[in-house]
Amino acid sequence: MKSEREQQLIEQAYAEIEKYQDLVNRDWYRLRYHLMPPVGLMNDPNGLIDWNGTYHVFYQWMPFCTSHGAKFWGHYTSPDLVHWQAAPIALAPSEWYDKNGCYSGSAVDHEGKLVLFYTGNVKDEQGNRQTYQCLAASEDGFHFTKKGVVITLPDGYTAHFRDPKVWRKDDQWYMIVGAQSESGDGKAVLFRSTDLFHWEHLGPIAGGNSNWLGPFGYMWECPDVFPLDGQDVLIVCPQGLKPDGMRYQNVYQSGYFVGRLDYERNEFLHGPFEELDRGFEFYAPQTMLDRHGRRILIGWMGVPDQDEDRQPTVRHRWVHALTLPRELRLVDGKLRQTPVRELKQLRKQKVAYRNVAMVNELRSWPGIEGDAIELRLDNIELFGSMLEIHLRHAARLVYNGDEGVLTLERKSFVNGLTEKRQCRLPRLRSLHLFLDTSSLELFVNDGEETFTARFFPHPDDRTILFGTHGHLHMDIEKWEL
Repeated sequence: MKSEREQQLIEQAYAEIEKYQDLVNRDWYRLRYHLMPPVGLMNDPNGLIDWNGTYHVFYQWMPFCTSHGAKFWGHYTSPDLVHWQAAPIALAPSEWYDKNGCYSGSAVDHEGKLVLFYTGNVKDEQGNRQTYQCLAASEDGFHFTKKGVVITLPDGYTAHFRDPKVWRKDDQWYMIVGAQSESGDGKAVLFRSTDLFHWEHLGPIAGGNSNWLGPFGYMWECPDVFPLDGQDVLIVCPQGLKPDGMRYQNVYQSGYFVGRLDYERNEFLHGPFEELDRGFEFYAPQTMLDRHGRRILIGWMGVPDQDEDRQPTVRHRWVHALTLPRELRLVDGKLRQTPVRELKQLRKQKVAYRNVAMVNELRSWPGIEGDAIELRLDNIELFGSMLEIHLRHAARLVYNGDEGVLTLERKSFVNGLTEKRQCRLPRLRSLHLFLDTSSLELFVNDGEETFTARFFPHPDDRTILFGTHGHLHMDIEKWEL
């Protein structure tokens, strides 16, 4: 049962959806095959789980405006990771321990119940923060009852202590929480339990100024630990990293360490930090293990404090979206991300050109255009200095073969100037793009690198142009989605 206050807040959120539904749906930039908020602001994906034959994705949601505030948990479900339906609102910030926001968390199956863990955010009149790790449970996966606080803030950390991710190993439950130590270092903190209600604080398994890692940000958000291909992976979102060449160009970062979690010593022995995505909008990813044994990742197509209020969709009372589901694999110690195979169900009206040859030209190909499409370039052989792809005159991909650098450019939605994100790429073999009215997701060399971004072309511009300096051979496939 939900409290009277929670029911009241949920009713107010539904009223907001109804009030602005027409305005939201009139926006040219509404996406066609991505998850978005029905109104207001969407951020972190939460509670990813494949439960009783249904995929569940919860998300951070502010229904009453397009800025951050006291977050709800919105909820979508799908039988196949492709066709999604809105489910009843899961959580609202109604109780003393979460009145300023039901912050991010995760989901597990326990004794046939779908159990949610989340951070309750509380602020006093002076803005001082308190933080609680909380639990809610459901018999049917749709209607949740809050059970209250299961962890209070342990000694040694500031109130920046949030985003619990829970998993089971052998006969124990484990929880990793993103934290800031009292010394100002980002940490990933481990807890252990036998019943999900009583938790033992084991301490930080990794963080800034620990193991061999020096200073590495003032806060680690959204940690996620999981085994993959014989090793362990720790995903974290460090805040406070300074730009370093092509790396760390966004306000906050998302990345991972590969290593081994020693459950006896409660420490994560790991290699270097790698960014998960090279684009403009990617943050707060979360993973789940699905019915096929795949590790599936979904991220937020946004970054906090990065000109969110300037996005063109704000005038239509909504902002942000989630990425497509991606399957993770470890190859030579690096994560590779590929779109889940189920997305092929979206394909319509294929257009293909085999063994295309181009020499020092800029041109289009009949049928290779659109605003909601999938585009594959395979068997790329560049005998020259550059390949470029112009996307609806609002973004451009450039591969410089001489320098071994791949660049994504776009027109800034803040000032209209060209801005870029880059990565080093010794060889380009394939490009796999998903364009969706105002978003792009690029998978390079079968997921060796990814770029995720929002961009806002003129709605009538569906043009895609290809250019080269030198000789180029490739195969092109395109589908309407």
